[in-house]
Order: sequence, then structure tokens, then C-alpha cells
Amino acid sequence: MDVISNNIANSNTTRTDQGGAYHRRYVVFEPRERTIDSFEQLLQKAIGFKKSAGEGVRAVMIAEDDSQGPLVYDPGHPDANEEGYVEKPNVNVVTEMVDMITASRAYEANVTTINAAKSMAMKALEISGR
Repeated sequence: MDVISNNIANSNTTRTDQGGAYHRRYVVFEPRERTIDSFEQLLQKAIGFKKSAGEGVRAVMIAEDDSQGPLVYDPGHPDANEEGYVEKPNVNVVTEMVDMITASRAYEANVTTINAAKSMAMKALEISGR
């Protein structure tokens, strides 16, 4: 969400320290791999069960989208080229907002799942204590 909000904040930035317009950034993920098999995974392998839940993903890096942003004719702009065109950032605010809502919903779903598992564990402890 930090990368998305940074993209939205710079959606009108036509000059950066590196020169040129701001370029959209995005997070690159890779699947997590468990180095030690859990009991459940060992059991599933033993009975030949092929499908198992994934281990999730982790962020590897933040990459930059090098595609050119739209060129807008504005000869009075200080960042205009010789022909009077200014390169705007390649950030689509609508797409960024959709990505932000998706990330927020995924986070909420994960929190709900963890709270449900915690609640089930507490109920199991209450039952065993009686």
C-alpha cells in the first residue's frame, strides 16, 4: 500500500532527481518456500495427496515501470521539450485506487482468518478445561 500511495502522490510529478517524469513503481513478489516440511505436508506426501495450501508470497523488490507516460502539449511548462511536449507520469490513478482497495481487502481477509483461528483455539482450550 505504501508503493501505491507513493504512485498516487506522484501522479503529477514531471521532474524527478533522476530527470524526467515520475515512473510508476510496483512490488515484485515470489512464492515462499518452506525448507522444513510440516507434519501435515509429510502426511500428504505419504498418502499421495498432491494439492496443498501454498506458503504465501514475499516481497522481493520494488521495480520501476519504464514505459513512457503520455505526452501533453504545454509549451509554457518548464519541463517541456523542444517541440513543447511535457511527459506526464505513467500513473493511472484509477488503476492505483483499484490496486489499493484490493490490497486493503486482502489484508482484512487475512486479519479475519487469523482472528477466526485464534477464536477456535480459545474455544478448544475452554472445552478441554471443563
